[in-house]
Amino acid sequence: MTEPNRTRCVLRFRSPDRPGILAGLAPLLTSNGWDIREAAIYGDPDTATFFARMELASDSARTADLAQHIAPAVAALGLDWEVHDIAQPMPVLIAVSKFNHCLVDLLHKVEIGALPIRIVCVVSNHEQERKRVEWHGIPYHHFPVDRSDKAAQERRFLEIIEESGAELTVLARYMQILSDDFAGQLEGRCINIHHSFLPSFKGAKPYHQAKARGVKLIGATAHYVTADLDEGPIIEQDVRRVSHATTAEEMVAIGREVEASVLSRAVRWHAEHRILGNGNQTVVLN
Repeated sequence: MTEPNRTRCVLRFRSPDRPGILAGLAPLLTSNGWDIREAAIYGDPDTATFFARMELASDSARTADLAQHIAPAVAALGLDWEVHDIAQPMPVLIAVSKFNHCLVDLLHKVEIGALPIRIVCVVSNHEQERKRVEWHGIPYHHFPVDRSDKAAQERRFLEIIEESGAELTVLARYMQILSDDFAGQLEGRCINIHHSFLPSFKGAKPYHQAKARGVKLIGATAHYVTADLDEGPIIEQDVRRVSHATTAEEMVAIGREVEASVLSRAVRWHAEHRILGNGNQTVVLN
């Protein structure tokens, strides 16, 4: 049920794991007019770290007041915290090459209200998706890749990210290897869909690699982009069963459906502020 007249936000934090973290925080929230509408937690025994995400609502308090309200718990419990206003959908830039199935899926899910994002523009190194994207009323930027000066194309790409106000960049089968500098500048705010079940079968034609190895499961992986190719923290994965009789071309077709669903889930979780970093891993609080 929507609550249009209430302040709504997400509070998420990590802290050293210890007893009484929520017991120390909840009374501060309640006494300052905050209602906890949803909460998810995880205590990692390997790192002794506690992770939490809370959706809060208030009739009297504002998001800007929250820092003051939880200040005693921040000091006492050592919270590393963030607060996010969830009244507006997250602005997202999508990058695509020639394969359009992930782009089409994201466009459709935004259109029907299934993703809490606003697509601010699409960037591509090809022209073929311009008509589709502009039909949806979304700006389309064609940045062809000049192999002799790829840095210039990446500089323009970064400029568009900043100019558009995109808080997340989604590589929806954007079939370009990003430079270390480019990837580093987007770390933590760029999601890639890899058409394979990482860490297996990296690089080009993973389904053909999988066929050659006789695999019985194929899948897709959504992960955050880092300077290490296909090594960023994994957000979501899924698989489909195949057999010795499944051709590489059939695997590609099956894989496209998996890629689209995995990517949209990762984008939704990021936009809902459900993902927290945990070393080279992610904690997804659903």
